[in-house]
This record gives sequence, structure tokens and C-alpha cells, in this order.
Amino acid sequence: MPDDHQMIRDVIATWMRASAAGDLTTVLSLMTEDVVFLVAGQPPMRGKEAFAAGFKGSTGRFRIDAASEIQEIQVANDMAYCWTHLRVTMTPLQGGEPKHRSGYTLSIFRKSPEGKWLLSRDANLLT
Repeated sequence: MPDDHQMIRDVIATWMRASAAGDLTTVLSLMTEDVVFLVAGQPPMRGKEAFAAGFKGSTGRFRIDAASEIQEIQVANDMAYCWTHLRVTMTPLQGGEPKHRSGYTLSIFRKSPEGKWLLSRDANLLT
């Protein structure tokens, strides 16, 4: 039986690679249909469609480089949470100064009936 902690680490690593590559299809495959993203100063982003719209808005405009340092993963049956320290650099493709953000995230995962861990809720505290 696969180790749940490692499976969640793999989801995060796949997310980071797919985001950097602009691979929206892969990123969407890593989340639940009812996913919710919480970002300071913005209303909750609810569902895959809302995420896709935001992702498409930055694709082709920025190169995204990110590093995630997992601080803790806890698993309880088919639910898990993880908090990380995240650093993101968004470099404009048309020139200009890169934007650097860093901070902590708290993510909740649910295990699908097929045994795949999917992001369900994410609170992003980057500044």
C-alpha cells in the first residue's frame, strides 16, 4: 500500500512542476471539483473553473518559479492537511522586474475513491 505522506508530497511536487510548465490540465487533475482557494484580500475562489480562469490569466504573461518546503503533513483516514513555506517568483515574459512572494500555505486534501489524494481547500498567506 502506498505511503499517504509520500503521495501528498508527490501531489505537491507535480503541482509545482505543472505550474512552472503552464500545464493547466495536470494542475486541475490534482484538485477536487469543489476546491476552494483562500487568498488574503480577495473573495474565495471556488471550483476548478475559477482556478482555471485565474491560471489562464497569468499563462503567457509570466514565468513562474516556485519552491515549497513542507513543514508538516497529517493524515486521518481520507482527509489530510499539510502546511508549507512557499516562495514564488513571477517574472514578466515581456520584461520588467520579477515579483517575489513568500509565506505559508495550509492545504487540505481528500482521498478519492480511487485512492488518489486531491487538493480540496487551500489558504495562501503569501505576501
